[in-house]
Amino acid sequence: MKPKLNGIDHVHVYVSNFDKAERWYREVMGFERVESLMSWAVEGGPLTVQDESGNIHLALFERPGTGGSSAIAFGTSGSEFLAWRTQLEDHGLTLRLTDHKLAYSLYFEDPDENLHEITTYDRDFVVSALAG
Repeated sequence: MKPKLNGIDHVHVYVSNFDKAERWYREVMGFERVESLMSWAVEGGPLTVQDESGNIHLALFERPGTGGSSAIAFGTSGSEFLAWRTQLEDHGLTLRLTDHKLAYSLYFEDPDENLHEITTYDRDFVVSALAG
């Protein structure tokens, strides 16, 4: 029998500047730094940020001159999906909405060109709301 995993602990995201990235993730996504892990944010180590619930952790690695290389898909409900669409548009982000027939996704990039996706499996709710 294989050992079990508890889930994803964190995702590595490569950014050109810690301050700029931390500000963007705070203002746009609502992520805050994890103070207890700040000792890692030196000599190439990550600046770790998390969502309000503490369930999603991103390890931001400062790598000047590198383009985005991560793709992260966040899950949410149908009503929250629509709220995220408004939130991201309010921050001037270019969004690509895609109906996957089983789910609905919106795609956008952070300032370092890392691709992000917000997906809901409440597809019928979203289709109805977008049509209305």
